[in-house]
Amino acid sequence: MYRAAAAPTLRHSLRRLPFSSSSVSDPLAGAARFLATSSERRLHAPASSRPFGTAAACGSCSGAAVTERPAFASRGLATMAEGNSRFGHVLTSLPKPGGGEYGKYYSLPALNDPRIERLPYSIRYLLESAIRNCDGFQITEKDVENIIDWENTAPKLVEIPFKPARVLLQDFTGVPAIVDLASMRDAMARLGDDPGKIDPLIPVDLVIDHSVQADVVRSENALQANMQREFDRNKERFAFLRWGSMAFNNMLIVPPGSGIVHQVNLEYLGRVVLDTNGILYPDSVLGTDSHTTMIDGMGVAGWGVGGIEAEATMLGQPMSMVLPSVVGFKLSGKLRDGVTATDLVLTVTQILRKHGVVGKFVEFYGEGMSELAIANRATIANMSPEYGATMGFFPVDHVTLGYLKLTGRSDEKVEMVEAYLRANNIFVDYNKTQTERIYSSYLELDLADVEPCVSGPKRPHDRVALKDMKADWHACLGNKVGFKGFGVPKEQHDKVVKFAFHGQPGEIRHGSVVIAAITSCTNTSNPSVMLGAGLVAKKACELGLEVNPWIKTSLAPGSGAVTKYLQKSGLQKYLDHLGFNLIGYGCTTCIGNSGDLDEDVAKAITDNDIIAAAVLSGNRNFEGRIHALVRANYLASPPLVVAYALAGTVDIDFEKEPIGKGKDGKDVYFKDIWPSNEEIAEVEQSSVLPDMFRSTYEAITQGNPMWNQLSVPKAKRFPWDPNSTYIHDPPFFKDITPTPPGPQSVENAYCLLKFGDSITTDHISPAGSIPRDSPAGKYLLERGVQPKDFNSYGSRRGNDEVMARGTFANIRIVNRLLNGEVGPKTVHVPTGEKLFVFDAAMRYKADGYHTIVLAGEEYGSGSSRDWAAKGPMLLGVKAVIAKSFERIHRSNLVGMGVIPLCFKPGEDADSLGLTGHERYTIRLPSNVSEIQPGQDVQVVTDNGKSFTCKLRIDTLVELAYFNHGGILHYVLRNLVKRQQ
Repeated sequence: MYRAAAAPTLRHSLRRLPFSSSSVSDPLAGAARFLATSSERRLHAPASSRPFGTAAACGSCSGAAVTERPAFASRGLATMAEGNSRFGHVLTSLPKPGGGEYGKYYSLPALNDPRIERLPYSIRYLLESAIRNCDGFQITEKDVENIIDWENTAPKLVEIPFKPARVLLQDFTGVPAIVDLASMRDAMARLGDDPGKIDPLIPVDLVIDHSVQADVVRSENALQANMQREFDRNKERFAFLRWGSMAFNNMLIVPPGSGIVHQVNLEYLGRVVLDTNGILYPDSVLGTDSHTTMIDGMGVAGWGVGGIEAEATMLGQPMSMVLPSVVGFKLSGKLRDGVTATDLVLTVTQILRKHGVVGKFVEFYGEGMSELAIANRATIANMSPEYGATMGFFPVDHVTLGYLKLTGRSDEKVEMVEAYLRANNIFVDYNKTQTERIYSSYLELDLADVEPCVSGPKRPHDRVALKDMKADWHACLGNKVGFKGFGVPKEQHDKVVKFAFHGQPGEIRHGSVVIAAITSCTNTSNPSVMLGAGLVAKKACELGLEVNPWIKTSLAPGSGAVTKYLQKSGLQKYLDHLGFNLIGYGCTTCIGNSGDLDEDVAKAITDNDIIAAAVLSGNRNFEGRIHALVRANYLASPPLVVAYALAGTVDIDFEKEPIGKGKDGKDVYFKDIWPSNEEIAEVEQSSVLPDMFRSTYEAITQGNPMWNQLSVPKAKRFPWDPNSTYIHDPPFFKDITPTPPGPQSVENAYCLLKFGDSITTDHISPAGSIPRDSPAGKYLLERGVQPKDFNSYGSRRGNDEVMARGTFANIRIVNRLLNGEVGPKTVHVPTGEKLFVFDAAMRYKADGYHTIVLAGEEYGSGSSRDWAAKGPMLLGVKAVIAKSFERIHRSNLVGMGVIPLCFKPGEDADSLGLTGHERYTIRLPSNVSEIQPGQDVQVVTDNGKSFTCKLRIDTLVELAYFNHGGILHYVLRNLVKRQQ
């Protein structure tokens, strides 16, 4: 049972730090301190090796002239101006036990403030960063005091700056980020300044993992075949990324075929504690993928941000954030036999969604922590976006140190990590009495209450207990169309379709599994569930069970270490026998790179309107994301993926119905193939070894032949090819002026689209396949690109022409202007014509009209996809009016100059009688100093309606961004201004 507990009150010393008079209230003046010049901050660009193990190569990178370097070189770590901190008096030596010192660190105990002892550990990370980077300009003493006084300041939504240690990218978000940086260099030149100022000032790690697709499956040659196709499709993108790794300072690229970004971060890139020029400080990371939070499971403070926010952070801009509330989540007991980490995370996700944690940190603690391996913690942390939290944080303890050693980090470095964290009071020792920490609210969960489950069929937080799955499936079939309904008439529930599969008889019905994928960093980083899947396969093979040949089965782990331990355990051969051959090291099915279904299967589904199912060990299952033809998608643990593949359907009660018949003709049940926790632990103990991780990451530092042979230009500014359909100079900075344009009102705008609840970034800017008859497909055909070479929207995010046409292009999007019709079209209000969204938007722009979007709750949930803000901006959308926004997407809208507005509580478009056929006026003062974060804004329609919304520009710094037309415009102008 879980329960929510009341927060206790706490009285303590209110001793406060003095704060600088440099703090200001004017929005522009207040924001100005968040940008120092490149020369002011580039005081140190030291060479640095990674703190863990021998796998890291050492070296430094030149940002001035581009020279050829090793394919995977380390680089200098530009970091804080250590000597400039206003808190130099707390800089303390950390001695080594045998003499000498590990380095110096900014000591939290030396602040001698009793309030710090009661702070959540996650807030202490923000505090350490603030005192280390406090220069009285970007970060002031008042910011430090606000963090120390967190208990009182957090409820007031106080704004603070945060400087992470590094930035993490994957290729889908990394390509547009580097495109923007390259374009900003050109803009700097046009403004008469040095393009070289556009250069990352903190380490940037980019892992190429989003491009490989499940084209070839059930084959011993699948890995090599899919990698070859990946390079054939993406050679131009990859060459651009390789150019970026050499043209920009502080940028490290992990080549294709190496693993999934968050698993590589967990096993290799994550430092836990960094050492730069003898200064020790905690690792922290902002990533352009929402599941960056996975690293929180290892005690590294990290979360997802939009690509444009990450680009500004690279250039030295502190992240402006509201000091978050922290939910304390106490864990007790231990998981029962047969219950997996996946079952736990789906349960936690449901609990936290119900509690409400959007924009908050969640911090886990309690005696149950000793029973949770880091891989299990990372699984829970990974799905922070699904339960809505900014972070799901697990402070470092003895379990963390054991994981660092297991994954090949050196003993000496682990000793340094422990010594530093203990000295700075950010290490949890559960063997000692714990000081009570204060939290904003409290939850508890007894791990013994977690039961096997899945989530679906359309959302990750719609958990279904395994014992209830059959009943839930039949309810979903008959329910009206919605998140838990498909609207199938009852008389058609048992429809059976016979078809020929490559000349052999086949059969599918509603609920038949057509995709079964062991995929995603969420689960493939966890040896217990991966070995569990192997044991299920072994038992099934020994009993003579088989998987239907028309089910698209695949295994795509996030690290080569997984392959090593599956092979050492002897379990890979059983997975191979059932069709779960290794197909690649990348995200694949989890992000929609499922590849095509067999033509016979696809025809049977479409001709008979079958509600087919996918079962995957991923973290997202929004409709239309996994595969266009598969409408029911369930998230499950890797062992359950194998079990459902064997059953061939989700329409089964595993407790009562057999999975199949064994070679002896007898029924085989779920319990016959399900391994015990002891069996899994025994295999894990003997098969998962530190050398596997060390050798895996030593190998990826060498790149691979296809990557190393890519030819790239040796120039500081990128030579754009106007004929390229992958990489295109974007229009964002073409007409930038030396002075900001100021706030712009929205006058007589048409409604481009009207949505209900839970519109995701997949709906707004899909990542999957490009239909031939879509605006993007037609654009590519006109330029000689054949459909077989279309690749995906995600792979073409370096080309604004494709991405603008792909905005609101999801085939499952429901636009209420179309009265129930599903698809990427809208009504052009002045003429009543039904057009593709892109075509309607271009007609509005050509006629000089603004547009807005109306939406419901959770607008922009899902991936941290900056094109979900860039695309609407290019379509001419000036504002989005919604009931609520997902955290990252709201920030992205502001970063692109699009106004986010929230209806007042209890109101929405329907309650206000808004049909979407009105014209909307949103008037804002022309002087940004007259606007306040979160103020009320009046919206007026042409038919006499008037309603009040809340302006979701949440901080003074965001107002400054809006005043400039976007965050990157702000950065550019300030870099030029400071030089002048």
